[in-house]
Amino acid sequence: MEVGTSEHGRGHESEEEYPMATTTQHAPGTFSWPELATTDPDGAKRFYTALFGWTYEDNDMGSDGVYTMLKLRGEAVGALYKKRAEQGGMPPCWGSYVTVENADQAAAKAKGLGAKIMMEPFDVMDVGRMAVIADPQGAVFSLWQAKKHIGATVLDEDGALSWTELMTTDSAAAEKFYTGLFGWKSEPMPMGPGMTYTVFRRGAAAAGGMMQITPEMGPMPPNWGVYFQVADCDASVAKATGMGAKIVVPAQDVPNVGRFAILTDPQGAHFAIIKQ
Repeated sequence: MEVGTSEHGRGHESEEEYPMATTTQHAPGTFSWPELATTDPDGAKRFYTALFGWTYEDNDMGSDGVYTMLKLRGEAVGALYKKRAEQGGMPPCWGSYVTVENADQAAAKAKGLGAKIMMEPFDVMDVGRMAVIADPQGAVFSLWQAKKHIGATVLDEDGALSWTELMTTDSAAAEKFYTGLFGWKSEPMPMGPGMTYTVFRRGAAAAGGMMQITPEMGPMPPNWGVYFQVADCDASVAKATGMGAKIVVPAQDVPNVGRFAILTDPQGAHFAIIKQ
């Protein structure tokens, strides 16, 4: 993984010295919004606000239920909502949105590259236009054409999204799909015998990463995972497990990157944390 290399971050200097940098727009082809579908919104709010110092703002969407905006010192970092009946047996999970110039054109292009359109492009009131896509291996992500809502207004800060990573069953096919869809360039990084980590780049900036699912990882569907930055990985793991989270990958170091861990929240949604 290669995290925190975008132009959004300021590193770990104190907030007093360097106020939190805010984002006013996301370039097409970049991840811009993490969104949690959960079975217990109140429990999820308690967990994540305590873990990351977030606050939240509930928005009544009428028949669509409540959409909760998650904030870090007043800036938007993501959202959560109660998993809907039409989502069937989908477990609680974090979803990822990629900003595009035109959701309809991007969805059509994805379909032509072998993706399945889970939700055809539609307007989200006056805040944006979106579509939900499953790539040819089954990993789900969303397209976002911003209008009034750009997505997260802070990234690469403690408590904010800092990396998005694809676990896939066919890295060669996934590389072909995503480079074709978003114009990303791929940069392979050997990780030891038989293992390669791929960094997707949009120009010089890293857009996301990719790893092949191995038999040792057990049964795992292809998925896009989210990483949130923290000041202390081990302390955050201890705090999370003390509130009911479970460890999937124990805290460990990645040379020249940082220390990370992968967890499930009390409702079962996977997420990762990283100290750079």
